[in-house]
Amino acid sequence: MHTIRDAINTITDKDGHPSTKKEYPVDMQNVACLILGGGQGSRLHPLTLTRCKPAICFGGRYRLIDVPVSNSINSHIQKIFIVTQFLSSSLHRHILQTYRLDTFSTGFIELLGAEQKPDKNSWYQGTADAVRQNLEYLIETPADYFLILSGDQLYHMDFQKMVRYAMQKDVDVLVAALPVSEKDANRMGIMKINEDHHIVDFHEKPDDVALLEKLRTASSTLEKMGLDARDNKPYLASMGIYLFKREALFNLLKNDPREDFGKHLIPNKVKQGSIAAYPHNGYWEDIGTIESFHKANIALCAKEPLFDCYNEKHPIYTHGYHLPGPKIYNTEVTNSIICEGSIIEADEISNSLLGPRSVIKKGSIIRDTYVMGNEFYHAPSRSSHNGPEHPFIDENCIIRHAIIDKNAVIGKGVQLINKGRLTHYDSKNIFIRDGVIVVLRGAVIPDGFIL
Repeated sequence: MHTIRDAINTITDKDGHPSTKKEYPVDMQNVACLILGGGQGSRLHPLTLTRCKPAICFGGRYRLIDVPVSNSINSHIQKIFIVTQFLSSSLHRHILQTYRLDTFSTGFIELLGAEQKPDKNSWYQGTADAVRQNLEYLIETPADYFLILSGDQLYHMDFQKMVRYAMQKDVDVLVAALPVSEKDANRMGIMKINEDHHIVDFHEKPDDVALLEKLRTASSTLEKMGLDARDNKPYLASMGIYLFKREALFNLLKNDPREDFGKHLIPNKVKQGSIAAYPHNGYWEDIGTIESFHKANIALCAKEPLFDCYNEKHPIYTHGYHLPGPKIYNTEVTNSIICEGSIIEADEISNSLLGPRSVIKKGSIIRDTYVMGNEFYHAPSRSSHNGPEHPFIDENCIIRHAIIDKNAVIGKGVQLINKGRLTHYDSKNIFIRDGVIVVLRGAVIPDGFIL
């Protein structure tokens, strides 16, 4: 079976025959990265009531934005733009507090917020429009390639290999791709490729049975790309990761005024040609719903998680908390992650993730739950209308299959167990989405409450 390394290192001459030369030298100083901060994030409501998707806390101590930024830094990309628009204050604060490049380096991390301009004063209308409205900054950036990433996906990728692959193929655009099942195909961009991995057809979120059959990729083709074809995943899907040659990106944005890469510009470029697929044979998750967010977090508690935060070759950078180690008293802890600064007296913590400064009192049971933690132990003096002074989970609570947002107070004897097995529920402080209970940031749940 061919491997990804074989696919990356194999070069063909003009007649399609393998070349003896194995690798092109890659200077990542010639690559700039744009990370798109996302729109309103309605499918992640209510977590997006107070912040944009990339600013949501993930894995206990990280933000979702840390993943694409860390992948870029680990790939030696030092020119990074982060394009923001919706509820971006906490995201801006996190970026400014966390990422400070060397004073004597030519690299930078620059925030590009939506702004009024002499010729345009509208909000970003889509992914392509967000890049187009910041084109003047890209024109001034000395880079031969522009890498466009999403701010709310989980994966590890060495972009240096992707740039080398683009140079070997000598294409204008490279689209990162992975095999998916029929169930997932209708929510993603699906492509058809030829023997040279060039994309010859592309449809965003196809739902027609005949069209899906037309877009099916043979197992032998997937194997030649170094992809695993054994899991009944016959469709090659776009990961929303695009690598453009400089002039190709500028020309496409100027000549096609439409708003979105996946819906508009990528299919247009497929018709023009010089666009290929880049194989990714690892974990990738698009955090699009409460269910996928909850599942991805709880999955980190597994003994060998698919997304490994403990891999020193792919570190995830984030803001330092300067907190002491967690204190745990007489608690049975199973398959869980407990972050720094936590004070745990619960009876049981199982298959759960507790963020920084989580405080859980005696007798409580937490299962299959992500507790995001707290920003303080004792808040500054405030009125009762401005949130809790001492956020914690009180005594004798039972919480299952839930997400507890930051700074929440859960009263004594509260049971959040979805007793009625609801898939959807709305109240002032508690929601249920996809069967997952979500307690709002700063919410106060009274003693004895049962859901």
